[in-house]
Amino acid sequence: MERALRKSREDSMILGVCGGLGEYFQIDSSILRILLVLFTFLGGSGILFYIIAAIIMKPAY
Repeated sequence: MERALRKSREDSMILGVCGGLGEYFQIDSSILRILLVLFTFLGGSGILFYIIAAIIMKPAY
């Protein structure tokens, strides 16, 4: 089966971006969420990344 970068329906807190990235890269989505919060507090780039990723990523199946 081909692996595609998509938002996650099962591992979703807001829009499923971190869950989808975690599934794609096969890492725990909690790590990605912590990194996102850190980048948000260290200059706001986390929010910008999340919004862009939510727009670009395909929806879950």
